[in-house]
Amino acid sequence: MRERFFLLVKTYMLFILFFVIQKPLFMLYYHDLYKECSFSDYLAVIWNGLPLDGSIAGYLTVLPGLFLIASLWIRPSVSHWIFKTYYAGVAIFTGIVFVVDIVLYRYWGFRLDSTPFFYLKTPKEAFASADLLTIIVGFLAIAVAITLIYLLFNHFLVASGKKMQKSDNRTRYSLILLVTTGLLFIPIRGGFSVSTMNVGWAYFSDKLELNHAAVNPCFSLMESFARENSFDNQYRFMTADEATAEFDKIKDHAPKDSIPMLFTTRRPNVVLIVLESFMSKVVEPLGGIAGVAPNLSRMCGEGVLFTNFYANSFRTDRGLVSILSGYPAQPTTSIMKYPQRSQSLPSIPKSLKSAGYSTGYYYGGDANFTNMRSYLISHKYDNIVSDKDFPLAQRLSKWGAPDHFLFNRASADFKEVQKEPFFKTIQTSSSHEPFDVPSRRFKQPYLNSVFYVDSCLGRFIDQFKQTRYWKNTVVVLVPDHAMRYPANITNHQAERFQIPLLIIGGAVKRPLKIDTYASQIDIAATLLYQLGISHKDFTFSKNILNPVSPHFGYFTFPDGFGMTTPDNYMIFDCEANKVVLNRGLKKNANLKPAKALLQTLYDDLSKR
Repeated sequence: MRERFFLLVKTYMLFILFFVIQKPLFMLYYHDLYKECSFSDYLAVIWNGLPLDGSIAGYLTVLPGLFLIASLWIRPSVSHWIFKTYYAGVAIFTGIVFVVDIVLYRYWGFRLDSTPFFYLKTPKEAFASADLLTIIVGFLAIAVAITLIYLLFNHFLVASGKKMQKSDNRTRYSLILLVTTGLLFIPIRGGFSVSTMNVGWAYFSDKLELNHAAVNPCFSLMESFARENSFDNQYRFMTADEATAEFDKIKDHAPKDSIPMLFTTRRPNVVLIVLESFMSKVVEPLGGIAGVAPNLSRMCGEGVLFTNFYANSFRTDRGLVSILSGYPAQPTTSIMKYPQRSQSLPSIPKSLKSAGYSTGYYYGGDANFTNMRSYLISHKYDNIVSDKDFPLAQRLSKWGAPDHFLFNRASADFKEVQKEPFFKTIQTSSSHEPFDVPSRRFKQPYLNSVFYVDSCLGRFIDQFKQTRYWKNTVVVLVPDHAMRYPANITNHQAERFQIPLLIIGGAVKRPLKIDTYASQIDIAATLLYQLGISHKDFTFSKNILNPVSPHFGYFTFPDGFGMTTPDNYMIFDCEANKVVLNRGLKKNANLKPAKALLQTLYDDLSKR
């Protein structure tokens, strides 16, 4: 009996030790990010991560506890086989989680959650962000990690279990082991307090990277899956009545006076160009780096430029819904993942289709990625051009056809007779990782890809200006999201979400700069008002030009959100359950309205 009890304890402690070792390994892998950390910082990361380590170790020890009870009643050979199979499964699970977590952190800046599994529905595009060498090394690393972890478990746990024999007093010992296994409920839950274990328990520092290092990726993944569909239970900051009252204050208000019109005609053609991963930092008139996007920078003087504009999220699927449906991105999921929900949203193409516009979508990649095609079809796009519509010889990149082929296809179509008015959307892809583009101007891969896409954009606009449609067309240029550039930028910094919004075209009255704070969700209400089309169904969208509406930039990231106005720039991390950035003349002024917006969003999401 004694050997079974100690084996159970040893199993739990070995899991904890295993998770503890993973933390300094993570920090050493990202040595550039943690180069200024002291030895005490490493100890603090380990110490503050212990509650999550203890919880996930408890989950993983429950089954061995039950297996030990079973070993009192079954043949040792059968028991040994069960233990070997279980620890092989645990080795596979933890090996994959640790390697994938380390690889993805460089791109996304947060520990592993359920997000990547959504994108794995289309593996080709899911792996397109990484080059071939990274993929090969990644799979080799997974294989090595699984092997080493299994050898560790086999030596310390499986081999010990092999020596166990049946006992004469099986009922008594079974009860003792059952009670001991039941005690694992304490670390799993996090004690007996009202608050149960969550990722926020690991947060202890004002430095985001230290908090991230303390998080157990297995726990982070498990927690995100557990809460994924319970939308009406997430982000409960206040009572329902309080949230409604607070949200009513920040909704779009009925205009009291006439709003200035930006266009020369009431129903111009509209071309929406969604620029992959562009950010304000690459646009010179917005304070960006000179020479990276010279064409877009030049165009800023030709149209209506919004200087305080923000992306609502960090991924394309969420950014597209924010742009087209005026629907805020969600920190823990993507509504595009649920076609039955996303099809119920309002959208710009739906509204324009009802107003007599023809519609079309151009994309060089796979439109099935992240359920995009189902969203586009349900929102009334007549014609969708995607990778399969380009010759095989033109699908040169991991994302499909590079952007010069994409714009060439659109240019060729615009030379043909189009039914007017029309709404066309062009979504670029070449400035996405791995930034594989057919030109070299900058050594930095991201900047080089932006320069390439900008050159394609410049040629397209120059060609479009020569068509019969230019005079009666407005072109809306906006990124799907910003980019983590430079690499050490975090979700707790303003520039992580700042992007350009520019409207040009022959139907634009005059160049203009608008400094009003806004985000992607406000494009729908603003554009539809200019076209004389109702936007009452767009609950979360505000007319940027309406002086009586409250104006702010709003964005979300994994389990966090931010709101910015001239008086207050505020970011709230839900895992840490605290404000992590608070600047301006009226600190905390945006905290309650931002919480109300997010709570209202999840209430709305649960009802769709």
